[in-house]
Amino acid sequence: MTEVKLHGFWYSPMTLRVVLTLKLKDIPYHNIEEDRFNKSLELLRYNPVYKRTPVFVHNGRPLCESMLIIEYIDEIWPHNSLVPADPYERALARFWAKYADDLYLDQSDNNILGQPLKFSAVVAFYLGNNGEEKEANIEKVWEHIMVVENKCFGDQKKFFGGDNINMVDLAFGPIVKTIFTIEDILEVKVLKDEKFPHFLSWYNNFKEVPIIKENLPEHEKMVACLKFIREKRLASS
Repeated sequence: MTEVKLHGFWYSPMTLRVVLTLKLKDIPYHNIEEDRFNKSLELLRYNPVYKRTPVFVHNGRPLCESMLIIEYIDEIWPHNSLVPADPYERALARFWAKYADDLYLDQSDNNILGQPLKFSAVVAFYLGNNGEEKEANIEKVWEHIMVVENKCFGDQKKFFGGDNINMVDLAFGPIVKTIFTIEDILEVKVLKDEKFPHFLSWYNNFKEVPIIKENLPEHEKMVACLKFIREKRLASS
């Protein structure tokens, strides 16, 4: 019998990518909720390099990094495909998925090379202070998303893959959910309709898909959780 386990944080956009993938494909799995401040020995054994979630375990074999996990799931369970079959379209999808990673991911928790920390645009916005620093961080988020606004929706597609959700939607969707949460924590509007009409129209399409809507974390719960994590990180820095 196939055994599928997922180690993650319920509020993490990277974990949510995998959760939504499993739900879209109707794959049963055992969820293992990790503690951000006290990660399990099993997680650290499965991901000794970055020591972060998500970790997907299939029949005892672990995989790390959310987009790699999505591609693996799509190959093992090919129904309701999320990865483009055409090689060129698949390469483009990987490019934009990597661009989504660059918007969010940083090495603030796992500085394995001993180099100075470099926050991503979203994390810098999340952890930044008021005043000029805050405005500069918002500008970085705008610059990153404006590229997607201008390059990905020229033909008014419903989703990145056209009429159906694909891996790029799953790459960006949970991150946008997180940005909306941070907006409420910091009481500032970043994703403005007049600035990103195509991008936000896409997100509205994405979040209203029944399976997506049913499995997005509850907003107020996310606000409380990320606010607590922010305060704890700032206090320890």
